[in-house]
Amino acid sequence: MTTPNLSRRRALAATLASALAAALPPVRGARAGTESVLRIGYQRNGILAVAKDQGVVEAALKPLGLEVRWVEFSYGPPLLEALGLGAVAFGQTGDAPPIFAQAAGAGIVYAAAQPKGGSGSAILLPPGSEIRTLADLKGRRVAFAKGSSAHNLLVAALEKAGLTYRDIEPVTLAPADAAAAFSRGSVDAWTVWDPYFAIAEAGAGVRVLAQAAEITPTNNFFLANRAVAQAQPAAVAAIVAVLGQVATWCEGNRGSVAASLSRATGVPLEPMQRAVGRIRFTIGPMAPEVTAEQQRIADRFHGIGVLPRPVRVADIVWAPPGAPGNG
Repeated sequence: MTTPNLSRRRALAATLASALAAALPPVRGARAGTESVLRIGYQRNGILAVAKDQGVVEAALKPLGLEVRWVEFSYGPPLLEALGLGAVAFGQTGDAPPIFAQAAGAGIVYAAAQPKGGSGSAILLPPGSEIRTLADLKGRRVAFAKGSSAHNLLVAALEKAGLTYRDIEPVTLAPADAAAAFSRGSVDAWTVWDPYFAIAEAGAGVRVLAQAAEITPTNNFFLANRAVAQAQPAAVAAIVAVLGQVATWCEGNRGSVAASLSRATGVPLEPMQRAVGRIRFTIGPMAPEVTAEQQRIADRFHGIGVLPRPVRVADIVWAPPGAPGNG
């Protein structure tokens, strides 16, 4: 006979799989930005997803003779890989993916920031867990996506608890795989972001050990392929400008945002409402304090031996046409 606890876990796994499994569509044809098509990489939450639903980026780029094609990604590192290769021209991720991409020599630039916009991340515990504090993570199997914002949250949380990265057993999994492992009870904790967080936390017996707001500021970033930013700076500037308008609309229309994203992604409305409620919808330039925070994260990863080489974040900060220093 199936136990109630196992039934709940299977139900949670099924919900996560059906609502969040996302495969990367093949990208064919000309490389991004070389002709009249700009491919934009997006995930299932946030400002870019809303902009896609509204069709405003297409309208902003039409006067420039550019067509938009959208490419969905399940998390940041694959999006950044595609961005660096020119398979997409523009995209949004959390804090860690650009750092790993820069260390790998990817051709990317920071186009804009969403300061403290990604607070919807957490360390989750499965039903029946005996873990009560961050210090209790010592010796435990913790799932997260390598090179993602969840990776950074986990490392920062360990530091806060007086632990090191070596004190846990890292289990690096893509979100869908981590969701399945978490539901089976084969990992002791899962560090993840919305809407995965919002769906999982509703599972019977699931507990939140810590949220990003309690651990470290979580910034999001809008990035462009370097060659595209150089060849078509007006297009990148137009995208950033229209996304600023979308962000302002989102701040005042959170109910509509949640309903729109729920329809577009298949994520149930209730968890999407929780996810949207945790977002700070704002866009701004790469201010010195934001760049400095990103540099601290890069230094943190290099310091624990996860980042292969040190990086200087300021080296890939892009300035729009007409900005100081652009002439």
